[in-house]
Amino acid sequence: MTAAFYDLHSHSTASDGSLTPAELVNRALHQGVQALALTDHDTVAGLSEASQAAQATSLKLIPGIELSANWNGQCYHIIGLGIDPEYPPLITASKNLQQIRLQRAEKIAGKLVQKKIYGALEAVLSAAGDSMVTRNHFADFLLAQNFVSSKQDAFDRFLGQGKPAFVATEWAELTDTVNWITGSGGIAVLAHPMRYKLTTARMLKLLAEFKTAGGSAIEVVTGQSNSDEIRRAAGFAKRLNLAASCGSDFHTPNQWIELGRLADMPIDLQPVWELF
Repeated sequence: MTAAFYDLHSHSTASDGSLTPAELVNRALHQGVQALALTDHDTVAGLSEASQAAQATSLKLIPGIELSANWNGQCYHIIGLGIDPEYPPLITASKNLQQIRLQRAEKIAGKLVQKKIYGALEAVLSAAGDSMVTRNHFADFLLAQNFVSSKQDAFDRFLGQGKPAFVATEWAELTDTVNWITGSGGIAVLAHPMRYKLTTARMLKLLAEFKTAGGSAIEVVTGQSNSDEIRRAAGFAKRLNLAASCGSDFHTPNQWIELGRLADMPIDLQPVWELF
């Protein structure tokens, strides 16, 4: 199976996607994806429904998660592929992260009140339901209330780092996060590495510690990667001898990029699916 048929980073309504896990599986099939990883933020709640939806189809569902981790005071996202969703330490970590996200949501809403934007907390909790509350829920609220012109505008003006409603959050440490993934039998992947805007030296230091902790791969091709970013990510994969992953980071139709619509993986890298 070639890279064109893999999408190893996607989200459902279990976190901040707009499609239910079953709808996500059906859309992936429609888009020609043959192997899909559901990697909701800090939760495995959608995997059972997705697995049931995929059983009667040709789609290979890879159980996954996207965990928030702290390294040197900054948040990084670590994807777990092929995890055991019933692994007790991972379940405990997910519950703790849900509480952290709820506390962050309360603080974000409080900062929005200071900007005379009211009703955010009630709206995002209602929208999230039993799912993880994320900043995307706040972006949806700000867009629906016409405070911003797009979801990206919401991050640029309010929710991004250094903006009025940004809240620094104490996530679990990188080593612990990777251990939860590998302990469950999964493969740890650094998500969208170019998004962090690190210098080469700092990225190499991060990846060295990530690999020492048990990390195995880096996302080389993402839904928003341009050719230069793919080239740079591929270079890091080679220098650290990490496998290469690819994923759209799909959240909702008509936003960012469609499921499975990814640039080609550089041919001189080891694909992460060879580790499955």
